[in-house]
Amino acid sequence: PTITINDYTIGMSLNYEVPAPSTIELQIDKAKYFGVNISDVLEYQSKPKLMSVFTDDAAQQLKIQIDADNWITTLGVGATVNAATGNYGATAGKLSGAYNLGTDTSPVTLTASNILSTITSMAAVMDEQNIPETERSLIISPYERQLLMQSNLAQAQFMGDSTSILRNGKIGGIDRFTVYVTNLLPTGAASGAWTSGVGVAVGTGSGKAKRHTMVAVHKSALSFASQITKVETLQNPSDFGNLVRGLNVYGRKVTKPEGLVLAIVV
Repeated sequence: PTITINDYTIGMSLNYEVPAPSTIELQIDKAKYFGVNISDVLEYQSKPKLMSVFTDDAAQQLKIQIDADNWITTLGVGATVNAATGNYGATAGKLSGAYNLGTDTSPVTLTASNILSTITSMAAVMDEQNIPETERSLIISPYERQLLMQSNLAQAQFMGDSTSILRNGKIGGIDRFTVYVTNLLPTGAASGAWTSGVGVAVGTGSGKAKRHTMVAVHKSALSFASQITKVETLQNPSDFGNLVRGLNVYGRKVTKPEGLVLAIVV
């Protein structure tokens, strides 16, 4: 709830409101599974044990697939964007409309010279929505990370850092954002539909997916729940070995669109 702020004068009677907490319904309506057939012959001859290797990899692949699905459905890139009006587009900024964060047909071309100004524009868009300065995150692709490594951010003498990020590999914080790098943000060809980032490269080389996204998000903007509901082992009825399968259910929702900022870049 939003608490009302009132004017005060000495000796006045104070008014107290009774805030009612809002209820958000989060549907757990998505699921993914894995199934592995582990042969007894291969299991006995291998080290480490195949079951452990396969189930560990299955858990990692579940994470990748779920993260990629969450980003493209949460952002809603394309015709329907789930960020608030003023938090994306060529005239972003709720109050000023002064920030070009790119569009489907005219994405921002990033370089080492302008990537920092694009990031600070995303921070300014959040400021115009009165989003708290703490718990802000910036999610970028390895391509943007590489550009940052070529920018003034890498110059320790300019940034006041003790060690260049080229030496320690740590980007850290930029304009109140904690920076995270992922391959799983939505991408799209020079024209056409957006797809999840799984297995799709970004950049400007031949055959690359040119359009992609940078995302700034406040902790309050998104809700997500995930649970591995079952992992079980069954005897293979038609061969020597075991069948291992697992089910992961999850759901997500944009709970505060004002805290979600989207840039479309190449």
